[in-house]
Amino acid sequence: MATQQIHPWNKDRIIGQKRPLQISHIWGIRIRLELEQKVRDLALFNLGLDSKLRGCDLVKLKVSDVACGRSLLTRTHVVQQKTGCSVQFEITQGTRDSLSAWIKKANLSDSDYLFKSRVTGSGHISTRQYNRIFHSWIDKLGLDRSLYSTHSMRRTKPYLIYKKTKNLRVIKLLLGHKKLESTVRYLGIEVDDALDISESIEI
Repeated sequence: MATQQIHPWNKDRIIGQKRPLQISHIWGIRIRLELEQKVRDLALFNLGLDSKLRGCDLVKLKVSDVACGRSLLTRTHVVQQKTGCSVQFEITQGTRDSLSAWIKKANLSDSDYLFKSRVTGSGHISTRQYNRIFHSWIDKLGLDRSLYSTHSMRRTKPYLIYKKTKNLRVIKLLLGHKKLESTVRYLGIEVDDALDISESIEI
C-alpha cells in the first residue's frame, strides 16, 4: 500500500512580514492611477497609506469618517476592529484631494461607505476585493506580488517615518500598539538596523 505524501502548508510560499512600499513604488502607483483616471483606486491607495489601518478597518470607513459636510478633515480617528482601541491619523492634502474627487464622482452621501461594493450595492468592498485591487497596483510596477500584501500598506508610512526619525514610540502611537515590543517585531527593524550597521563597517 502506497503511503500518501504530505506536503507542508507553506511549500513554495514566502511567509513572514510583507515588505513595505518604497517611495519610488508609491509615486509609480499614483502616477499610473492618475493617468488611467482610476479615481476610486487613487483615493483608496492614498487613504490606505495615510490611515495605516488594517484592511478590515479601511474598507469599512464611511464618508462621515473623513468629511464634515463638504469639507474633508485633516485628522480623524477610528476604533480598530482587532483591538477595540481608537487610533488617530492625519489626512494629507493629496489624500483629501483624491477623496474629494471620488466622493463627488460617486455622488456619495455622509452615511455611505467610502468604497462601496459594486456587487452588493449598499455594502462596502470586502477585504478580498481590496487584496485583489492592491495586487493589481503591484502588478503595474512589475513587482513580485508574493512579497507584498495589503499589510504592506499599513507598514509603509510607519516604516518610512522610523527610517527617518528612529522614534519607536511615535510609531507605536501611530499604529495603536499597546506594547513597544509589538512595534519592534511588526516593523522588523532590529534585522534591518543590524544589516545597516554591518554594511557600514569595512573589513
